[in-house]
Amino acid sequence: MTILGVTGGIGSGKSIVCKYLSLHNIPIYDADIEAKRLNNTSPVIRQELIIRFGKSIYINNELDRKQLASLIFNNKENLQFVNQLIHTELAKHFLNWIEDNKRHSILALDAAVLFESGFDKYVDKIITVIAPIDIRINRVSKRDNLSPQQIEARINSQISDEERSKLSDFVVVNDNYESIINQTNIIIKKITQSAL
Repeated sequence: MTILGVTGGIGSGKSIVCKYLSLHNIPIYDADIEAKRLNNTSPVIRQELIIRFGKSIYINNELDRKQLASLIFNNKENLQFVNQLIHTELAKHFLNWIEDNKRHSILALDAAVLFESGFDKYVDKIITVIAPIDIRINRVSKRDNLSPQQIEARINSQISDEERSKLSDFVVVNDNYESIINQTNIIIKKITQSAL
């Protein structure tokens, strides 16, 4: 079994690559969606966040993400604590998911912060999706209704495309010129052949 890590900065188009992989019957573990779900359902995360920040961090049984964001923004200790807590629980959940899906020859992990979270240690091959900054800003402003300045701040808070690319086995260029489908097909073929 090969576990693929798919990563890329905000607006790079990694979700498109993951959707295409899923069309090839490759199960996708979306780290962002699963982390949000665990924030609400994991007794460990709930208990630790309440101990640290008080009961008001949960409203109607759901994590108050705005309040949490304000508590970790510009507070390195809080940010480190929250990341460590959530990444530890997410890693356990991900490893169980791999076990549940081991009948598949290829699995994929969709993770924006694959390297920053240390989740790269759980994958065999890494695909980084890159796109020019202006295209990324345009995509995200349409999708998330954010200003170009807000988007640039988010881009600058993540590791660069160059850094990601150096640490990856494959790079998919999503610049509206090169075909993502063709690039992804080549990667699937290479991975399938090396698994034989």
